[in-house]
Amino acid sequence: MRLLALDTSNEAMSVAVLDNDKLLAQTTINRKRTHSEQLLPAIDDLVAASGLQPEDLDKIIVADGPGSYTGIRIAVTTGKTLAYTLNIALAGVSSLAVLAANITDTKAMIVPIMNARRNNVFTGVYQWNKGRLINVVTDRHVPLKLLLTELATLHQPVIFVGSDAAMFRAQIIETLGGLAQFAPSWLNLPQALRLGQLGKDLPPVSVYDFVPRYLRLTEAEHNWLEAHPGRGHDVYVEKV
Repeated sequence: MRLLALDTSNEAMSVAVLDNDKLLAQTTINRKRTHSEQLLPAIDDLVAASGLQPEDLDKIIVADGPGSYTGIRIAVTTGKTLAYTLNIALAGVSSLAVLAANITDTKAMIVPIMNARRNNVFTGVYQWNKGRLINVVTDRHVPLKLLLTELATLHQPVIFVGSDAAMFRAQIIETLGGLAQFAPSWLNLPQALRLGQLGKDLPPVSVYDFVPRYLRLTEAEHNWLEAHPGRGHDVYVEKV
């Protein structure tokens, strides 16, 4: 199965082409440029470098969030468009799982961290079990203090991963002390290879039903709900 994996959910963009678990080509760009300018040229280059045509692809796997609202939408929209045009399968994987998958050969809990502002984070808790990455605590948007308090009660080693973990390092160590470990810098960026491996065996999702995993309301939704009290979130979605 030939796979195209796309992650634009944060500042770094990663794209890969795989043949099942085998990496054919990958690029990860960690620069402050708009992913909308970089993504399609990267896809063209990597598919060609793999000796393939777009029609040779069997499945597209997208990191569907959480993360940057705009960034998530770029990969989701591109993935849906390509899947529809090429009439191939589409699947989504948590952007947090993609980061967690960088940490291997450990029994420790793996906690990917993304800054959600105001001392809140997007996070989940993952562990490896018999070669499979398991999401043991569901991905969520949560105050950092609450997350650390919960982790402290478990009295287990925790590996934090993600570029944003560094900004919370002092708070993490203050609460968890020696139980806290931090991934080396080269493992803090998403790798589309991992995304492809995680999504390879997932069941396909209809392009009509595939939506981003924001984990919190967008600013537009929040403003709409404030202006329409009592109307509910579903009414907003239907209207949009």
